[in-house]
Amino acid sequence: MTILTRAAPLEGMLRFVRYGFMPNRLRYCGGDDNRTLFDYAIASATDPGLQQLLVQFTGAVPYLKLIARANDLADPFDARVVEAYWLGNELLERVEVRQLYDSLRDRFGKQLQGRTRDLVLGKAPAGARPHHSFHVLDVHSRVGELPMSMHTLESCRVSWGRVRQVEGGELVVERQPLVLRNQKLVLGEPTLERVVRQVDGRGFADSAQPGDWVSIHWRWVCEVITNHQQAQLERYTRYHLALANHTL
Repeated sequence: MTILTRAAPLEGMLRFVRYGFMPNRLRYCGGDDNRTLFDYAIASATDPGLQQLLVQFTGAVPYLKLIARANDLADPFDARVVEAYWLGNELLERVEVRQLYDSLRDRFGKQLQGRTRDLVLGKAPAGARPHHSFHVLDVHSRVGELPMSMHTLESCRVSWGRVRQVEGGELVVERQPLVLRNQKLVLGEPTLERVVRQVDGRGFADSAQPGDWVSIHWRWVCEVITNHQQAQLERYTRYHLALANHTL
């Protein structure tokens, strides 16, 4: 059995900002104080004001609370919980089917009707995990957050890329795009793409070098990740792609 070690709360909140920053900047989620959110992360600083900014991410925070509760962790912004949601780790496997089902029912049961409601709630017994890829592929387009399109799915999912070149505020990465093939969502052949890593000369992946793995959200480089984190992100993404394709 894996023994969970204590993690600093600061680390978890800062990691959350790295992934939440760009969709917040684009006004897709969170509150309306993007500059302050960015400044907290750049300064690696925290106070009660940061947590107040983070709880406004009403799409992600209920998943964090669910993962924390299922793993007997008091803080939904514990670093292990935040990693589980955005990248994936063993905490996801400890969330029981009934817990995920009840969470989805409580959040979306009244706003969804008929077949759509059954489809979303049915993903829990079908094996879904409370990972960001599940929310993107099977929930958000059905609850009216954003219109479903390949561009939205591709941008909103957290992807991974291998750094090939560092060019100032941008990186050239090799990554697999999401494509529709034979009416199924799959990861396509690796391509070279430019992604943004800095705003006004500042960002969260200043240490990135050719050969590193980075995570990407809305074409923004969230952070440099380890080989293990990349493998976990790919594992849960492919898993939820297969689950989504059952009801595409």
